[in-house]
Amino acid sequence: MSTRTEVNISSPTPPDLPRLSIGQRLQGLGGNARQYGIFGALIVIVLLFQVLTDGKLLLANNVAALFQQNAYVMILAIGMVMVIVAGHIDLSVGSVVAFVGGVVAVSMRDHDVPWGLAVLLGLAIGCVVGAWQGFWVAYVGIPAFIVTLAGMLVFRGLALAVVGETVAGLPSSFISISKGSLPNVLGFAGNMDVVTLVIGALAVAAIVVSQLRARQSLRKHDLHVEATGLFVAKVVAIAAGIGVLTVILSFSAGGTPVVLVLVGVLVVAYSFLMGRTVFGRHIYAIGGNRLAAGLSGVNTRRVDFWIFVNMGLLAGAAAIVTTARSGAATAQAGANFELDAIAACFIGGAAVTGGIGRISGAIVGALIMGVLNMGLSIMAVDPSWQMVIKGLVLLLAVAFDLLNKRRAGTQ
Repeated sequence: MSTRTEVNISSPTPPDLPRLSIGQRLQGLGGNARQYGIFGALIVIVLLFQVLTDGKLLLANNVAALFQQNAYVMILAIGMVMVIVAGHIDLSVGSVVAFVGGVVAVSMRDHDVPWGLAVLLGLAIGCVVGAWQGFWVAYVGIPAFIVTLAGMLVFRGLALAVVGETVAGLPSSFISISKGSLPNVLGFAGNMDVVTLVIGALAVAAIVVSQLRARQSLRKHDLHVEATGLFVAKVVAIAAGIGVLTVILSFSAGGTPVVLVLVGVLVVAYSFLMGRTVFGRHIYAIGGNRLAAGLSGVNTRRVDFWIFVNMGLLAGAAAIVTTARSGAATAQAGANFELDAIAACFIGGAAVTGGIGRISGAIVGALIMGVLNMGLSIMAVDPSWQMVIKGLVLLLAVAFDLLNKRRAGTQ
């Protein structure tokens, strides 16, 4: 007598899905929740100081000065975030700024080099400095911390040798790089500079088009996109921010600062480099897992080398902007610039361990530092306490980021 065995062919009960933490749910949004938080923090800090300074922070001339005074931080932060994403650090940029600025100033004053050629000379020297440090990091294998610490001493010493005393009397055309504004060729609309309004309108249009194209590209490749409401809110917020900034700047004495245009071009170019090119993807891959990137065919040494060449180039650009703003070169120029750039990157969301960071985040971090500087100065806070406050802001920003990552990984 055979025994019949019945088999249950009904579909098995699916296992319970794990509950996602709040941090993981936020990360599931199309955008980076950390980036949204950084923008929100910038807005809160601006509004706070606008109240504490009795409305002086957002005066038109103060807003223009904010960009002129902090352009060097933004330029250095662009290069520094690439270095940090790749898992390195650069402690020498302040000394490089002093050295390159000294060479540029001496070449113009003592050797009658035209200011345009002197600018190219400064950028070229920055590239050579970056290649020198990149060689030791990429091909000799010395940690970047040690190489750039040595570079901080070497180039500060060279700055002292080149600039024995303050080098002043620089050409006005050179000084206008940092202190000048775009010429008002379109006149005024009331008291508003029309050139500034046109630039702002073009910037808003470019942002909207780029965001729509990026969203369409994600959908075309069946990738996750953020909710429509969140996407619209993000685009509207960015456009509104640019619009408010444009209107305020249009009332300033000179309109759009030349250096703001320079920083804007660099932000667009390097955002494209990091987000849309093979080189940019290689930088993120190396920062995420250097060994895996190497096994995948990434030439890690070559990428590391060019990262430091690029950092040298941007340090040269920062040297030109700094020297033009002060109208002179001194051996003490660039003091603590490396700390400002590193702080801007970490406040802007770069990970200490590498692999994470955005150009836009670094710029927002630089603006946060700049608003703190200007707001505290308007309030006549002692410089020593300003340093304390900025240090605490940096510490809290990194601690907040680490706590969020731990929470997302454990809940």
